[in-house]
Amino acid sequence: MEFDYIIVGAGSAGCVLANRLSSDTKKRVLLLEAGPEDKALSLKIPAACLSNLNSTKHNWAFQGEPEPELNGRQVQHDRGKVLGGSSSINGMVFVRGNALDYEGWRQSGCEGWGYADVMPYFKRMETYSGGEDDFRGIDGPLHVHRAEPKEPLALAFIEAGKQAGYKTTDDISGYCQEGFGVFDRTVFKGERWSAARAYLDPVRSHSNLTVVTHALVQRVVINENRATGVIYQNEKGRLVSASAIKEVILSAGAVGSPHLLMLSGIGPEDHLDSMGIDVKADLPGVGQNLNDHPDFVLKYKCLQPVSLWPKTKPLAMAAAGVQWLLTREGICASNHFDALACIRSGAGVEYPDLQITISPIAVDDNWAPLKEHAFQIHVGLMRAHSRGRIELRSNDPADTPRIFVNYLQDQRDRELLRKGIRLVRELVEQPAFTNLKGDEIFPGPDIQSDGDLDKKLNTHTTTQWHLSCTARMGAATDRHAVVDACGQVHGFSGLRVVDASIMPFVTNGNTNAPTIMIAEKLSDVILGNAPLPLIEAKTWKSGNYEATQR
Repeated sequence: MEFDYIIVGAGSAGCVLANRLSSDTKKRVLLLEAGPEDKALSLKIPAACLSNLNSTKHNWAFQGEPEPELNGRQVQHDRGKVLGGSSSINGMVFVRGNALDYEGWRQSGCEGWGYADVMPYFKRMETYSGGEDDFRGIDGPLHVHRAEPKEPLALAFIEAGKQAGYKTTDDISGYCQEGFGVFDRTVFKGERWSAARAYLDPVRSHSNLTVVTHALVQRVVINENRATGVIYQNEKGRLVSASAIKEVILSAGAVGSPHLLMLSGIGPEDHLDSMGIDVKADLPGVGQNLNDHPDFVLKYKCLQPVSLWPKTKPLAMAAAGVQWLLTREGICASNHFDALACIRSGAGVEYPDLQITISPIAVDDNWAPLKEHAFQIHVGLMRAHSRGRIELRSNDPADTPRIFVNYLQDQRDRELLRKGIRLVRELVEQPAFTNLKGDEIFPGPDIQSDGDLDKKLNTHTTTQWHLSCTARMGAATDRHAVVDACGQVHGFSGLRVVDASIMPFVTNGNTNAPTIMIAEKLSDVILGNAPLPLIEAKTWKSGNYEATQR
């Protein structure tokens, strides 16, 4: 059980690392995953996303702590527990983020993470169905499908944006993020294209790569500030020791990686002491700086029979399933997110901070379809000011950590979500929706004042499942930074973190694509390869943002 590299977590980042590191046939790589293989049919069917989230077979389904600003509600944080991690159960949405996100990373002390630095890795990782240009790649392992909206609701959404005075964009992950446009999704030939499909499957036969599932890592073994291996519990409940000659790499995600660091004695000293853990290093930033994208949903009756509701009835679902099994086509081959808008909440906002998404079906609080023709529109807050934390529940590795996101703790987040709700209400009053939009089902036309909207925010704000930033990058002089710009844990050798937890702050959009990019970029660092040549691609920004909202 001696390897050159031990990767903990076979999620979006871990699969990339397993692929790239095992490409050096002289290096032995161990990939450990707490969940099972990704063989279930539901993990292949794009439209089965909700069934995956409603099951715990492939989902950690972490129960968050009571949220003070949400009336003490506990929000469930779904995270993949399977080869491919969250990329095997997520909504398959592919958004790179805004160029200014990465410039912000660089300016915060993360040299080498500006937009020109990360662009070549975004291009390297994808095969884009929309074709190659200055921004998009066409020969990478990750297949990215560009949606072609045909459904009336998606088309009305984009047209209403134009009518409301917003710009349109040809590619939200290209030259211009701001505006109304179409979604990209990680789907290929009608199947989910997870990181496991893209990166792990092609190298499973490599003799220098060992993949162990049902492996719950207990802690990192550290000797004199050097990580030398891990202890994990195997499927039979036995403890196994594995040694790393070069590095232990934590890719367990924004929840799992800080959890393991703390279990290994690296984290806030007072907290570790209180848990009876021997402190290896007082790194107060471990588990702190938790970012997420809060989500609020508006629901509307649909005046025309164009929603997906009838197709969710048992017979229709069975027929759609048979169609998918035979042809990989039909409604089961899509995640049904075709159109979105990246907009600014107001004048003076430099780049988009709201993501507005339409879904051609409305669901209740338990994800069951409303039994009528209806649609919903999500308001996602991309740059929340509130910050949360992850803490140990105990020193038992089997005990899941405590997750406090602190949604809406900063009152500015409430103000921004209220603005988003009002902007959506303005949008659906445009002529394009005249024959489609019926009554507002939720929050309801009588909910207008700030106070009334706040009550609904308290009861219905939830997560977009984009937990991140809990082991953030930063300079060694930054006491709250956990890793350096190469992902190495401050004060230790042979120990690195490579996943969404190292983001300094969350990107402007869904986090799966940036997480894969991070692993692509740091795989070159680990292997000692020169970074890919910079791509100095000019991007669009409103020249009048200080004075106008659109």
